[in-house]
Amino acid sequence: MLPAWIIVIGVFIGAMIWTFVISMTNSRLIPIYKFNFFDQYVRLMNQDAWLVSVGNLVVFGVLFILVCLVLGFLMAVMMDQKIRAESLFRTIFLYPYAMSFVVTGLVWQWVLNPTFGIQATMRSWGFDNFVFDWIVRPDRAIFVLVLAAVWQGSGLVMAILLAGLRGVDEDLWKATKVDGIAKWRVYTSIVLPIIAPMAATATVLLSVSVVKAYDLVVALTGGGPGNATEVPAKFVMENLFERQNVALANAGAIMMLAAVVVIATPIYYARRYMAQKAAG
Repeated sequence: MLPAWIIVIGVFIGAMIWTFVISMTNSRLIPIYKFNFFDQYVRLMNQDAWLVSVGNLVVFGVLFILVCLVLGFLMAVMMDQKIRAESLFRTIFLYPYAMSFVVTGLVWQWVLNPTFGIQATMRSWGFDNFVFDWIVRPDRAIFVLVLAAVWQGSGLVMAILLAGLRGVDEDLWKATKVDGIAKWRVYTSIVLPIIAPMAATATVLLSVSVVKAYDLVVALTGGGPGNATEVPAKFVMENLFERQNVALANAGAIMMLAAVVVIATPIYYARRYMAQKAAG
């Protein structure tokens, strides 16, 4: 285990510490160890671009996680009915997750482009008044990101929750049938609490994807139109490589790390509590 511990401590933890140290300096193009402590964080919170990106991320994250969980659960329930060609459907649902977000972004950029995408296709079929130009509308562009991300991520949720559903005791289903309990009531009142740890795992994975969302945004919208789809990860990358503001970029990265910790910690303790309660 020694090589693994060296990598964890030296690379991951060391890099996080170094990032925090640089965020406390005045570094621009290259690291300069002249400390100004939390000035970069104050500057970060006073920047409209950062605040807009955080607001966009909140909208994107809430919609993405909720829709993925609901859609993934419904697909898992469907797959749990032991349908024909189950392996085929499982492959189809999981296939988008095998793609990178860059490929997903490019595919949906072509599909949603008003010039030659869905809008152009529908108009060529005779629906001259059909309009689907969300990708170029500042008030709708964020939903385009949600649509593409859900298309890719819901299959993962389906696979995780399906594993949980397959672990539900068959005797439990038989007992509910004997008692005449409606199937929807069984899922909402009995099955969902049982697979709650799997749902928590899926939520953590989706939350991490939300916080580090960058490649999908760049490939699909480029942060536009205007700043309608700007996200913190793009803000960090731009300040790091384009604006040569290393300290501010690292401050943004630390804030992203803090967001992950804030999201993951209560979920971890909730899972631990549920596991202890089930064991006791």
